Amino acid sequence: MRQRDIHNFLIKYFTANGGEIIDNTTSYITVKLTIELDKALMNRPFYWHYLEKTGGVPNPATLTLITDPNTVPETIKGEIMHFGSPRLHQIFHSTKKLASYIRLYENNLNQTNVQTPLHPWLSANIKVSFVSDRKKDVLYSLGLHLLSGRIVENFHDKMLQYSLTPKIPDFSFTLSPIIMPKSGVARLDRYIRLQLQNEDHTWAERALAKWEDDVSLLEHFYEDVEDKDESYELEKEALKQQYEPNINISVINGGMFYLSDLAL
Repeated sequence: MRQRDIHNFLIKYFTANGGEIIDNTTSYITVKLTIELDKALMNRPFYWHYLEKTGGVPNPATLTLITDPNTVPETIKGEIMHFGSPRLHQIFHSTKKLASYIRLYENNLNQTNVQTPLHPWLSANIKVSFVSDRKKDVLYSLGLHLLSGRIVENFHDKMLQYSLTPKIPDFSFTLSPIIMPKSGVARLDRYIRLQLQNEDHTWAERALAKWEDDVSLLEHFYEDVEDKDESYELEKEALKQQYEPNINISVINGGMFYLSDLAL
């Protein structure tokens, strides 16, 4: 399921930023990048500097990204994508510049020229990182109905089922939110934190136990030293940096979606 989330996120990311999806299978995607995407992802500034100086014809790169290595054909060569992969983190980071916020409207609603109200939804894709001597990332995609306060999970996947457009369709109008977006962000933050309370925290307990064991070894090593020098403090601080459990919450991107009352 998590790999499926990554696959769907990549399709939405490249589509939203103008990339041409050449192949979209259950196990990989191949995409022709735009100039902006190439500059953001391919790390070849000298190539683009040379083209801009000489007026050459740009040729953005083509990427093949594997989202299910267990089923991908052997003939397909590409980068394997998972939550810890450098390329995926690079894409997450690039969304802050390329697609940190979007506004989309449900399309193809009217066949009879009747005015249709569109409900406001606040969307946020959120990365939660569980960090100690190991690291695990979990991606949440949430949608908040700004009229009722209802929160929907897997919002991104659900939006893939609809035809969406950045321009409000003819014979449609938007309803004013009861919950303001700033308050909506706070509600989504509280929702994530409540979910985290129900998580299995054995990972943190294991890290704390290992931290305590290593501190005991360090103390044993220095037990005959009366005046512990700077190296002792540095080693003790290094153990804290290595083992201390932390949960980091960061918003990857978000936006406003205006949907019919039958959408969700």
